[in-house]
Amino acid sequence: MKRTVINIKHVLMMLAAAVISLSCSDEFLERSPQGSISEEELASPDGVEGLLIGAYKMTTGYGLEGQSSWNGAVDNWVYGGVTSDDAYKGTDAGDQPEQSFLERYDFQPTNNHLKNKWRALYKGIARTNDVLNTLKNVESGISDARRQQIVAEARFLRGFFHFEARKMWRKVPYISDEVFDINDLESSKVPNDKEIWPDIEEDLKAAMDVLPDQQTEVGRATKWAAMAFLAKAYMYQGWDNATGTANTDKLQQAKALLEEIVASGRFQLMEKFEENFMVGTRNNVESIFEIQYNISGANQQASNETTTLNYPYTDPWGCCGFYQPSQNLVNAYKTDANGLPLLDTFNEEDVTNDQGIAWNADFTPYQGPLDPRLDHTVGRRGILHKGFKIHGSDFIRDQNYAGPYSPKKHLAEPAFFGIGANPRLSANNYRIMRYSMILLWLAECEVEIGSLERARELVNMIRERAANPNGFVPKAIQGAERNEFTIVEGEPAANYVINMYDVPWTDKASARKAVRMEARLEFAMEGHRFFDLQRWGISAQVLNEYLEEERTKRTYLKDASFTKGKNEYYPIPLEAIERSYLKGTPTLAQDPAY
Repeated sequence: MKRTVINIKHVLMMLAAAVISLSCSDEFLERSPQGSISEEELASPDGVEGLLIGAYKMTTGYGLEGQSSWNGAVDNWVYGGVTSDDAYKGTDAGDQPEQSFLERYDFQPTNNHLKNKWRALYKGIARTNDVLNTLKNVESGISDARRQQIVAEARFLRGFFHFEARKMWRKVPYISDEVFDINDLESSKVPNDKEIWPDIEEDLKAAMDVLPDQQTEVGRATKWAAMAFLAKAYMYQGWDNATGTANTDKLQQAKALLEEIVASGRFQLMEKFEENFMVGTRNNVESIFEIQYNISGANQQASNETTTLNYPYTDPWGCCGFYQPSQNLVNAYKTDANGLPLLDTFNEEDVTNDQGIAWNADFTPYQGPLDPRLDHTVGRRGILHKGFKIHGSDFIRDQNYAGPYSPKKHLAEPAFFGIGANPRLSANNYRIMRYSMILLWLAECEVEIGSLERARELVNMIRERAANPNGFVPKAIQGAERNEFTIVEGEPAANYVINMYDVPWTDKASARKAVRMEARLEFAMEGHRFFDLQRWGISAQVLNEYLEEERTKRTYLKDASFTKGKNEYYPIPLEAIERSYLKGTPTLAQDPAY
């Protein structure tokens, strides 16, 4: 049987996005195959390895013809950020209106963003299954050990893609290599009539049992990556979405894996918080799994294009003003006189902003105490922006619409600005799994089923790193020695005050609140917030409180509301249902909430 001819140049020339690193020069990263090859040619050691790299490519969420890069973005800046209390859609009212509907919790199955997110994830699943099926037809040329690792890597990726789908949608189909046939489109018409968490767990367990502790080629999954994602899968099942109550069995399973990762000693927190968001410090000792992007300008689709809208409106980026941090998020970084978060009262008074203040007018940034992670996360007036220049109102497309703040974590530092002709493309990896997540998930588990004092210790490890003065050492910025956030040499740009929780934790509810706040401060604007609220079962409470205040600032949110039992998940795209028909009946059923 002849496979439909596949353009391997199209598939593989973009693969550096999944496997290349700053220091890596391994042979498989340098391949430049040409033309098209047949099914028989793919059923070879090189063919299988190429298909596997193609599956890694889909971890970026980008690569489908005709799809906007941000629709399938793995960092979920739309689906995990804009729809949370961390961020507004940004830009102006007329740009990308589909995102405006999502921001207002008007989730519709005809929204093209949702359609393309589905397409990206299930394309990734198809590629992993194609690897597994093609490998079955390769009889020689691959050692048994490598064969087992290929299977493990493919199953890790298959679990990864299904995990992302399960976060987005309440009921999704699990598609295995046993039913998948690349030459038969109907093979993928699998019903979404069962819970797929057990299938995800099985894939990640199988990967964990075979993958090595460390890969020689940067970007490939390891045992620890599989273990961390399996723990994450347990954490997502560790709470009842409807009631917010803990599932202690799943938390126990997560806790065991998280403790094993900590005990391994293979990972540690980077000295500086900012080093998790810089091109020059990619794949560091805090990283467990990163989505890799290309450092060279030879192939712009291997760079981080999924965030291309989320840049300040000023030079050198010049576009596009999306994904603006919310005032609520900025307020969350306030601290009390002791340097601790204001868990209950942070949003009662706004951090001073420059809404409506002319670019050339005098402005004094907020003088109250702040967690320094604010200025690594949010661009705001009067503060040095990613080591480049002072943030001003010219960074913003329309302040009246979406406020005065800019996103920051995904930007490259000046030494790595731009790839090719587009200054908004970079090789700044997305750290989708890092050690700080392990520590805070473990703290969550300790609050519910372990020791409150151990939870406090873990949270203090995160806070101690955030308070590290080495994060504010002088740097050479445009020829002058300046502190990372300094305007006047030797003087901090803001009143940074952050300290540890020194008083023992004795109340579970208070400890839970502190851990959840720490997660927000540590991972803000990284696309996790909506899904954290979802798994904790507190989305409606938190987001309706958020909207009650935000509608006084953002007029387009005036009538927005979050519906409990519905908006925790997105509707299945109409196109997916329409294309699932088999013998006159759709195999996919819409979420009953829609």
